[in-house]
Order: sequence, then C-alpha cells, then structure tokens
Amino acid sequence: MSALALSVLLSLVSAVAYAGGAIVQERVAASSPGAQYAPLRRPAWWAAVSLNGLGGLLHVVALALGPLSLVQPLGALTIVFALPMAAFFVGRRAGATAWRGALMATVGLAGLLSLVGASDAQSLDTAQRVGAAGVTGGAVVALMIAGRAAHRHPAVRSILLATASGIAFGMSSVFTKTVAVDWSGGVSASDLPSLAVIGVLATAGMVLSQASYRGAGLAAPLATLTVVNPVVAAVVGITMFEETFRYGTTGTTLALSCGVVAAGGLIMLTTERIAREGAEAQVRDGNGEQGQKQGQGQEQGGSAVAAVPSAATAAVNAVAPAAPLTAKVLVPSPVAPPVPDTAPVEETYDVRTPAGSDDTTLSYGPFYGGPFVPPPMVGRRRVRIRS
Repeated sequence: MSALALSVLLSLVSAVAYAGGAIVQERVAASSPGAQYAPLRRPAWWAAVSLNGLGGLLHVVALALGPLSLVQPLGALTIVFALPMAAFFVGRRAGATAWRGALMATVGLAGLLSLVGASDAQSLDTAQRVGAAGVTGGAVVALMIAGRAAHRHPAVRSILLATASGIAFGMSSVFTKTVAVDWSGGVSASDLPSLAVIGVLATAGMVLSQASYRGAGLAAPLATLTVVNPVVAAVVGITMFEETFRYGTTGTTLALSCGVVAAGGLIMLTTERIAREGAEAQVRDGNGEQGQKQGQGQEQGGSAVAAVPSAATAAVNAVAPAAPLTAKVLVPSPVAPPVPDTAPVEETYDVRTPAGSDDTTLSYGPFYGGPFVPPPMVGRRRVRIRS
C-alpha cells in the first residue's frame, strides 16, 4: 500500500474514531445529572477520551504520510459518519434539516481546506506565542461566559461552547505544529511553555466539547466543532505562517464561498435544534396547563363537596339551635328487630273497608330510630269475615 493510500485510510479511521467519541460524549452528557463538564467517575467518558485520543494520533500520522490539502478535508467527514452511527448504535435519528445542514457544513469545510496552499515549515517567536495564547484564552473565556448567560436556550449555549472548544482544539494544533518545527532542529527546554499551553488547550477543548453536548443533541455541537477547529487553524496559518489560498484571487473567492456554505450549514443545524426545543417546550407547557386545570377542578370539586355538609349543618342549626345539655341525659336503648312469624297461615282474611266510612288515617313515624310498627285501625263499623 502506498503512503498516499495509507494516509487516506488513516484519515477515514480517524474520522470514525472522532465520531464514536462524540457519540459517547453525547450519551454521557444526556445521562449525567447536573452541569458536569468532566464526569471523571463515568467509565464511558474515559472511553470517549480514548477514542478522541486515537483519532488525534491517527490524524497526526496521516498528516505525516500525506499532504495537508488531502488529509484536512477528510477530517471533515466526522459529522457525516457520526449521524448514521448514532442512528445505528443508539437509535438517535436526525431529521432532514439536520442532514442537509451537516452535508452543507462538510462540503463547505472540505472545499475551504482543499484551497489552502502549502508553505514552508515555519515557527512562531516568543511574542507571537504569548499573543496567540492570550487571545485564545480570552476568546475561550468570553464564549464560556456567554454560554453561561444563555443557559435558558440550550441550542445557543451548545453552539457557543462548541465554538470555544473548536478554538481551543484549533490553537492546540497550531502550537503542536510550532513545537514540531522546533524539534526538527533538536529538543530544547524553551518549548516547555508551549507544551504546557498544548496540554491546557487540549484539556479545555475536551471539557468544553463534553459540556456542549448536554441538552443539545449530537449534530449541532459536533458540526460546529468540526468546522471551527480547522478554520481557526487555517486562519492562523494564513496570518502567521504566511500560507495562502491556491489559484490566487479566484481561489480566495472560492474559499470565501465555501466558508459561507459551511456557515449556512451550521445555521441550519442551530435553527433545527431551536425549533425542536420550542416544540418540546410547547408540549411540556400544554401538559403542565392541563395538569394545573385538572388540579384546580379537583380542588373546586372538593370545595363544593365539603361545602354541602357545611350548608346542611348551618341549615339545621338555624332551624333547631342546639340546646344546652342538662345534667342528666337519657339515651333510649335500641329496639330489637321483630321476630318473623314462621307459623303456617291457616285462614285467609279479607278485610274490606265499607264505602262511606268516615275513618281518618293517622300518621305514624319511627320512635327513636326503631322499626316502623303501625297500630291497628279502629272503625265504627265492622265487616263480617267470611271463612
């Protein structure tokens, strides 16, 4: 296998490793309680760190074997690999808008990086390194503060943190290139501050990328990180390492057009996530209002039911006010229920009331809650009973 083919293969494997690490990070962020930037006690997070480290190592080896104009655009395939991998392994499917935005961002980034021309290896002096580290630190801190201020909008917060992570990773690559150029003439102790800056920026990029996945899904933060990282490195290369675009003015115009396409893809991803958050918020608000109405109805029903005994009690008290108790209270004993007559019926009686009887019907009522026993009817006329 030729060096060029091996470089392409390593670039593809690196993109797959980066995609796998991003998926694991997103799952860890979704299942971690609270605002954890680095869940050190989660083994899955260390697996994501290992996958990202493997992707970075393979990317460096691919750069050593192949040209920059080929390896860097292949690294933009991370977002293209991540979406189907997430749908296959964890069942997280992306919508049509997310797919279009991811493809636009990838195509724009690949076109932009393919137009960056190669240049002689150069390093940065001490003043440039201090200035680059200071500007990078200020930009990362400002984006972190802005992300904290936008905590009520997870999509915006995620994009801000992913941008900060991309800047940290991109500048880490710039300092890595600087140290690599310095070490071509031998290792020196003057590179220790640059190594420390690389460690700090790489750690910050990893922690910020983990935070960007919390509550924002996979596509938007990963696409932002994938685009911002190489774009920052390309901008620094053009401004500090005297790199230029290919094909002169035409190449510069095409590069700007590719940058607009990549930015449009990121905007589509962000708006798609914001629209999804709005729909989820409406569903939550609708459920909350329905539950609140049901609770109010139950409270009103309970109040009405409770008011019935109160009204009845008030009416009784108004009709018959409670009299003061005497010294002795006589409580009647309960009346035993009547014993049913089990004797056989020998004769049938037919009692008839003659017409024109002036008997009056008396009203009877229960006595102290006992059974109702009507007294016999007394009339002045009797009817002969036939047997």
